[in-house]
Amino acid sequence: MAKHSQDPGNPAKPRLAQDPHAVREPRANNLEMAIGHEVRSFRKKLGITVADMAAATGISVGMLSKIENGNISPSLTTLQALSKALGVPMTAFFRGFEEPKSASFVKAGEGVNLERRGTRAGHHYSLLGHIENNSSGVTVEPYLITLNAESDVFPTFQHPGMEFLYMLEGEVMYRHGDSLYRMEPGDSLFFDADAPHGPEVLEKLPACYLSIIAYPQQR
Repeated sequence: MAKHSQDPGNPAKPRLAQDPHAVREPRANNLEMAIGHEVRSFRKKLGITVADMAAATGISVGMLSKIENGNISPSLTTLQALSKALGVPMTAFFRGFEEPKSASFVKAGEGVNLERRGTRAGHHYSLLGHIENNSSGVTVEPYLITLNAESDVFPTFQHPGMEFLYMLEGEVMYRHGDSLYRMEPGDSLFFDADAPHGPEVLEKLPACYLSIIAYPQQR
């Protein structure tokens, strides 16, 4: 029965794969500039010069400069040569010209109430947002879960993906695998959702917490 801030066997701070504060250049306003921006970006990531790429593709330095500056519309044959030299699919050159990304905004109290596995145990699920067919390859489901005096314990949820909990109100003993965590307002728990998990003891009701589930999109 423990309350852990992190894995005691790994006290080092986690190293994130990306900078959450990074910014990208504004979306290109025409196709040629979008392609040019991506070609230049991929070339610089590989650390090669325009001359190096000219030698690898058979395209002149002058033509490559025009492509990178968005001054010319390259043919499919040229894009294929660039794709091979840079080691990226041809579709990668068009990502800067995609449609605007989606967002989901839900006003307080207007989440969609859903029937899920725990509903029969008196767990109330309110979906706070959903975006289909996003470009990340990951499906994310944010829920507001409420437990009251009519709710039952259910410590045997199992599903693919990862899950993050953030306690807002009340107090529960939450099981994940062989461990129990006393969750109070402000506490969080992040875990592999393939292990049995769920509230095992309802200490103080009503209880309310955020549950954010992430798993690979079905292709």
